[in-house]
Amino acid sequence: MSLIKKSKDKIVNFEFNKEYIKVITEKISSSDANFISNSFKEMHPADAADIIEHLSQEDRENLIKLNNFKIDPAIFIELNEAIQTEITKYLSNESIVFILKKLESDDAIKILENLDESNKNDILNSLPPKDRFALLESLSYPEDSAARIMQREFTAIPSNWSVGQTIDYLRENRDLPEEFLEIFIVDNEFKPIGTVTSSKVLRTPREAKMISITNETQFLIPVDMDREEVGRMFENYNLNSACVIDKNNKLVGMITNDDVLTVLAEEAEEDALRLAGVGDEEITDGIVKKTKRRFNWLLLNLFTAFIATWVISIFGATIEQMVALAFLMPIVASMGGNAGMQTLAVTVRTIATNELTKNNFSENVLKEFYIGILNGVIFAAISAIVVQLWFQDITLSLIISISMVLNMIVAGLFGILVPITLKNFNIDPAIASSVFVTTITDVIGFLSFLGIGAYFFYS
Repeated sequence: MSLIKKSKDKIVNFEFNKEYIKVITEKISSSDANFISNSFKEMHPADAADIIEHLSQEDRENLIKLNNFKIDPAIFIELNEAIQTEITKYLSNESIVFILKKLESDDAIKILENLDESNKNDILNSLPPKDRFALLESLSYPEDSAARIMQREFTAIPSNWSVGQTIDYLRENRDLPEEFLEIFIVDNEFKPIGTVTSSKVLRTPREAKMISITNETQFLIPVDMDREEVGRMFENYNLNSACVIDKNNKLVGMITNDDVLTVLAEEAEEDALRLAGVGDEEITDGIVKKTKRRFNWLLLNLFTAFIATWVISIFGATIEQMVALAFLMPIVASMGGNAGMQTLAVTVRTIATNELTKNNFSENVLKEFYIGILNGVIFAAISAIVVQLWFQDITLSLIISISMVLNMIVAGLFGILVPITLKNFNIDPAIASSVFVTTITDVIGFLSFLGIGAYFFYS
């Protein structure tokens, strides 16, 4: 597969122009495909993709179906995944095949992943045998594996070559990637030995052997390694690229830092959505689909809300005797909930980055305990002052102070313990933690506040 040739004179727009979208929309209505095609050719592909994403679904469909308009593969790959999937519905199989042939293998895989099985098979059968085999092999690996983000276009040379031979090979071979930073050195069995940066090749005399300038410190990525692990490896060792090996330790592809950057961004976005109980929702999803994604967690929240309400009902008599308690209950519960979510967000991140380990687990739990005490004391004092000025009741001030300290401690502890516990049961902590932490802090908040209030009232 060949790389897309990139022009050096593309216009780059860092500011989004809404008026220009209006112009494009008008040109779509008038079926002026030439104007749109010429305009997109002058833009950076990312800017052209930005414009397409901001069109309405109807306008996107009309654009793709315009006579004499062919979407540039360089623009297509810049579109977000949901828009790509939407547009493929309007494209013929021949058009999709054309796009795939112009893309690097890792980008082609991303497109194939989202196609219907019937279309996927037809499209794969239309590709050259070599490309079809490579893509099928990548698709055979798990979705979150290194094989799905690696590209099979890389530069590798034998260890016995000289620098001069290497330079001549790089100049003459038209099948090599258009851009690369590192050259992989392999043995007779095509197993990687090390790497050499292209700059080092240019600065070394032609007669020198490549093996003499090879960096033997290498980071080998198995094809089935989880892509999050790949991301952490790149982050830890500041890698520009790394080779991917099969089960026989043979070089089969490479992963570059731009691919990893995309993975890290996707994982961060995914975790943020899961913490909110949304999942992998896209802005282009329909009403029914969005509702289905949110329903389960909202239903679970409803049941947990009933639990908190049940706790309140236990102290109905106390609330009737001291109505001010009802006014102040949300303060304790909300402070505990917010503190718990802060700890939870930090914990989920440290779990994802492998920063939270068995060695430092106890230390971090103890740290959250002390943070809970410190925050509890500070906000207990603030709350007590406000309540005293408001209600002129020292008992009520004391009640909210004690319950505030207790709930902040509980929030900190469960904010770290809940995701760790879920992780140990092989449950994604980003998905389920928020509901449990919120429920616990609400229940403990109401229980401590009303329980302490009942104690002071009846004692």
